[in-house]
Amino acid sequence: MPEKRKIAVVTTSRADYSHLYWPLRDLAAHPDVDLRLIVMGPHLSPEFGNTVREIDKDGLKIDARIECLLSSDTDVGMAKTIGLATLGLADHLGATRPDLLLLIADRYEMLAPASVALALRIPVAHIEGGEISQGAIDDAVRNALTKMAHVHFTSTERARQRVIAMGEGPWRVHRAGAPSLDHLRRATLLRRDEVERRLQLDLSQPTILVAYHPVTIARDTVREADALFAALCKTDAQFLFCFPNADAGSRELLERTRDFLFDRATGRIFTNLDPLTYWSLLAQVELLLGNSSSGIMESGSFALPTVNVGIRQQGRERARNVIDAEADEQQILRAVEQGRDPEFRAGLIGMANPYGDGNASETIVRVLTTVPLSERLLIKQESPLTAQSSGPIQANP
Repeated sequence: MPEKRKIAVVTTSRADYSHLYWPLRDLAAHPDVDLRLIVMGPHLSPEFGNTVREIDKDGLKIDARIECLLSSDTDVGMAKTIGLATLGLADHLGATRPDLLLLIADRYEMLAPASVALALRIPVAHIEGGEISQGAIDDAVRNALTKMAHVHFTSTERARQRVIAMGEGPWRVHRAGAPSLDHLRRATLLRRDEVERRLQLDLSQPTILVAYHPVTIARDTVREADALFAALCKTDAQFLFCFPNADAGSRELLERTRDFLFDRATGRIFTNLDPLTYWSLLAQVELLLGNSSSGIMESGSFALPTVNVGIRQQGRERARNVIDAEADEQQILRAVEQGRDPEFRAGLIGMANPYGDGNASETIVRVLTTVPLSERLLIKQESPLTAQSSGPIQANP
């Protein structure tokens, strides 16, 4: 009887765990897979909700817990977190030697497992490559992970073509869709009264969900926040805030959010929302506001008007429910007004989400369990240069 294929998966936070939930479920249930789940970073931090408890509650066996997140609010802290993660992962992956390592998206912490796997000759599979987010270091991280990976699962066809254009062999690149959308097809969302009871909210009043994170490409990662909070002060609604990512500037954003809510009659901030509760809340709010990838990738499945603020998600594919606004108070206010307009909302009925239809996990698991684990997987053969592309390089004017 052949040995089971040992597949390691890394999750660092509530956000990527929400995306990985169904692939993890399906890999854990697969008869030919020995799943090794590695949990690290914000998952293990009380400041960010100890979300590892959600994984334990879901019944998924954790193979390793890698402590690496510094209690910091600076870019130096982010850089040191990568180093600590590399040290911890080198010991664990060096001892376990999985057949494949599955990574997702573009968080800076993911550079650590990819680098360790490269040194240990462990093939890497990567989810959600080929996308663009020019206002965050995530963009460079995502591209680096793509070039260090050997199997790719993209969310859109355009992203697939972009990965191939980076020199990755087409046979390696699979359009799967965003795995977070599998929740819509495979889970039953909570009714409004159930969401209200679970979160102790009154959703009968106009409610806006705010998901806003530091702009990590900027030296001042919270420079756009002034315009956001100025616009919020002039908007009549109940505001619900999601915790920002563990990036430089997150504590300052939290402090400003708490000050803002202190002066409001209604509103809440949630350290952590499990995937089912978050998706159910998206189905009930009037508007999503901020700069989160969730507003680009997931809100379209609800035809939910979304105001995308500033440069963080600049370059991403988006559906017609997304209204872009520069980090300017008046632009944000106009975008919110447009998103709340009944005519705009009516025009979104029946829209399609370019990020998939909720069947990503099936594709991901099928490929991971069948891709040949030969030397050919590790050795990449670049696409040949054409006569035109091999000509002299012209300097930009």
